[in-house]
Amino acid sequence: MVRGRDKREYGADLSAGSGPVSRHAEDAAVGSARHLGLQRRMPQWVKVTTAIVSILVVGGLAFAGFWYFRLQSNISRAPLSAGNGSTQSAVNDSTDRMQILILGSDTRDGKNSEYGTAAESSGYGQSDVMMLMDISADNKRVNVISFPRDLLVDIPECKDPKTKQVFPARSGVMINEAMAQAGIGCAVDTVNKLTGLQVDHFMMADFNAVKELSNTVGGVDVCISDAVYDPDSRLRLPKGTSAVEGEMALAFLRTRHAFADGGDLGRIKAQQGFLSSLTRKIKDDGTLSDPAKMLKIADVVTQNLTVDDGLASVPSLLTIGNRLKTIDISKVAFVAVPTTTAVSDANRLQVAEPAGSQLFSALRKDVDLTDPTAPTPSPSPTDGTTASPAPAPTTTAPAVPPYDKAAQPISVANGSGVAGRSQEIAQVLKAGGFTQLGQLEAQPVAQSVVYYGTQFANVGADVAAMLGIPAAQVLPAPAFPGVQVYLGEDFSKGTTYGAATLPNDIVNQTAGDTVCQQANPLLIVRG
Repeated sequence: MVRGRDKREYGADLSAGSGPVSRHAEDAAVGSARHLGLQRRMPQWVKVTTAIVSILVVGGLAFAGFWYFRLQSNISRAPLSAGNGSTQSAVNDSTDRMQILILGSDTRDGKNSEYGTAAESSGYGQSDVMMLMDISADNKRVNVISFPRDLLVDIPECKDPKTKQVFPARSGVMINEAMAQAGIGCAVDTVNKLTGLQVDHFMMADFNAVKELSNTVGGVDVCISDAVYDPDSRLRLPKGTSAVEGEMALAFLRTRHAFADGGDLGRIKAQQGFLSSLTRKIKDDGTLSDPAKMLKIADVVTQNLTVDDGLASVPSLLTIGNRLKTIDISKVAFVAVPTTTAVSDANRLQVAEPAGSQLFSALRKDVDLTDPTAPTPSPSPTDGTTASPAPAPTTTAPAVPPYDKAAQPISVANGSGVAGRSQEIAQVLKAGGFTQLGQLEAQPVAQSVVYYGTQFANVGADVAAMLGIPAAQVLPAPAFPGVQVYLGEDFSKGTTYGAATLPNDIVNQTAGDTVCQQANPLLIVRG
């Protein structure tokens, strides 16, 4: 006879009525086994709540997915460079210092045909607006530098990424022409060549972007000294403050004749005033912290925006927005490249020197333009400099205990090429306690040096520190009786070595300033 399979072969027989599990289940006082018996039915309210939460989660994911896809599909992209080598380094969009070139195209193609014919500007268009936005690594400062469209510059050789046509380098050409032939990357390469910086990203918008954005935020307040009408741009404004949006906002930014003397510099100041007001409005309205408002603005902007490949994603654009939302508006500085009338053409501009070089040098050194005396972080990599280590000791002079500054023989040799410099520096040293001072004129040298004699190493180090001269430029001169500060051409101005030298009033305004534009007297409307 074949015996039935023993149910206990693979475990306990739960029907046997013995063992702790069965006894627990049969105890009426205890009730059914919680884990092995039938579960109680789920309450109706739990089912309803679970269903609602599930719908919200799925709906939220679908909503987020819709907007992500929509915004991502809105974005147009183009190469960052036009054949002059990628300017894109291993920049971290969240934490590194970053330069973004902002361009406004005047192309009359597509939606912009109502503002003129293709004969005026088509294809890439000319850069009607060109601004470099420089965001500090600590997100505490933003510099916005405007380049006049009439500025004559040297444009490097550029290759059109679409047609592969190569355009030769040109000299003395208006900066807004850089983009017209070989595309946005050529404008980036031109700015790199002019400033010595390395642009990390670009953003280009057209006429329609200004109209739509100004409508979305409910208008932007602008101010003008007198009532004005410009028939070319169709800008018509009363005296005082007005809220402009749509076509009038575009006219305010486009007009070349309504402000100051009717030139490009008045137009730049008006554009900077508009952006300052827009910044204040967005900050005051809490737009950057309101997801609904941000989505609406993002949708409008991305529909009219072209960016480089490294910035062509929604997360990257959101990262930039998050960096900007906490910056103090008094630290958003609007600057124009210093210019003067061009020698080759009285109707054009050229970079004014030495002011232009001073500005570009300060930018490479990451100087706070609103407070040039403020300490800066380590030198910018784009400046091509590295910190020098302290030199190894070259003398066996023993350490000297605290000394009497007034008894130390100090001389200041003026090799800077600027009259009176030795006296200026001597006054600084005197105020610091070094009163035994001598002054002399010397042969011009490029670099400043502090020389110290035997037993004066610590005095030389203290003098150098007082003037900000690096330790690498503090050198022994055993035969010299004391310390000598030999001023070079690199220390021809100021009392702190290496401090940024900037033109007076280089900052036109900050985003915290409300500025009223001066109307062009020729376009003022009377009565």
